[in-house]
Amino acid sequence: MIQRSTHLLRRLMLTCVLALLALLIAPHSHAIEAEVTSARLESSEEGYRLAASFAFELSHGLVEAISQREIPVSFTTEVELTRPRWYWFDEKTIRSVQTVRIGYNTWTRNYTATINNGLQQNFPTLEEALALVLRPRRWVVAEKNALSNGAVYNVAVRLRLDLNYLPKTFLITSLNNSDWRLSSDWKRFTFKADDK
Repeated sequence: MIQRSTHLLRRLMLTCVLALLALLIAPHSHAIEAEVTSARLESSEEGYRLAASFAFELSHGLVEAISQREIPVSFTTEVELTRPRWYWFDEKTIRSVQTVRIGYNTWTRNYTATINNGLQQNFPTLEEALALVLRPRRWVVAEKNALSNGAVYNVAVRLRLDLNYLPKTFLITSLNNSDWRLSSDWKRFTFKADDK
């Protein structure tokens, strides 16, 4: 029994050492950086809208995937609003997401951008379709009555390439490819809800 345990322990240690060596030897691949260049909340009659803009350049691999392989690629903008509390953890108030899916149709030779699986538009160039990602339309992230009047909220905004929408057959390949890891850091700011 002791010999068997010792043998298993040696095999486990050897496996751990080999895994560690593989991590050290493997080339490090970095995500493509996106940047939140501006972000603010604006009050409107419908609620609070996000006005944001982003900056990034698509890698050659992503452009090829969209334009030549006709693989639709999804970009997700996330917004989180929390209200700080001095007596407890911050109250997570609202989380809002908008996903823009960009694809190419060889028959029409147009790029298609679909927002949240609803509104769909055609564009003659990839750059024009990407404009919906770089400068998303102001969408309502919180209804008027969802925020407490006069309260100050911490807002966080980020953009990322959303691999959840990729075809399952392509997902495994994309996980090991740095071209498919586009994301920004969270941009944080404070916002005071309307006093009414």
